[in-house]
Amino acid sequence: IRPEPMKTVADPCCGSGGFLLAAQSYLADPKHYNLDREKKEFLKKEAFRGWEIVPTTFKMSLMNLYLHNIGDLYGQVPITLGDALLTDPGERFDYVLTNPPFGKKSALTFTNEEGEQEEEDLVYNRQDFWTTSSNKQLNFLQHINTLLKATGKAAVVVPDNVLFADGDGEKIRCDLMDKCDLHTILRLPTGIFYAQGVKTNVLFFTRGKGDKGNTKEVWFYDLRTNMPSFGKTTPLKTEHFADFEKAYEAEDRHAVQDDRWSVFT
Repeated sequence: IRPEPMKTVADPCCGSGGFLLAAQSYLADPKHYNLDREKKEFLKKEAFRGWEIVPTTFKMSLMNLYLHNIGDLYGQVPITLGDALLTDPGERFDYVLTNPPFGKKSALTFTNEEGEQEEEDLVYNRQDFWTTSSNKQLNFLQHINTLLKATGKAAVVVPDNVLFADGDGEKIRCDLMDKCDLHTILRLPTGIFYAQGVKTNVLFFTRGKGDKGNTKEVWFYDLRTNMPSFGKTTPLKTEHFADFEKAYEAEDRHAVQDDRWSVFT
């Protein structure tokens, strides 16, 4: 994504704040930018926003950010405790970097008349959503579209079901490709998440200028085929992404010679 100084970065399900800190470390690296005092102040106080639903994780993310010089103990708190999907916060951002929680359904736990705990599928009825769904990742994709400024950029880790689900999934994919430029999909190797066998992708998209026909072509990079099974003994490292970065950043993507790189109109 290569974030730029004086721009804002959000993560609507930030966990312990890892994505925000990765963006900060890129921005603060003298190899990328030479920040003056104003830019350093913006990086500390205004660049980052996050939401986290689990109270203990929320506290961890705040502590993590403060330890890395983000936020002000006596000023505005950069992380909000609560379910990001409930409402449109009204704020808009230049970048959204996120890894929504896995698991298809959002559920609400309540106590029934017999005093027993029951769960009910949670469907978010929001005016800014393209369609109502109880699938968490599909809801987060719609929410991210809302959070982006015009021509804002997003990188989102999603499981394979987002690319193949029919019904709501199909409608949301069509809308995403209409309203945003879904320019790149990176197929991630298996074994890199604690849930065994979960197959994931990173969707890279830019908020479109209008509501129709923003995606002209989608580039796929397959980092899954002919790769070792990653895990504790074979960790995934930055160097595994070198060829993808080269293809992603190429001035002419059609000129890239790489068997893993393909395009679909």
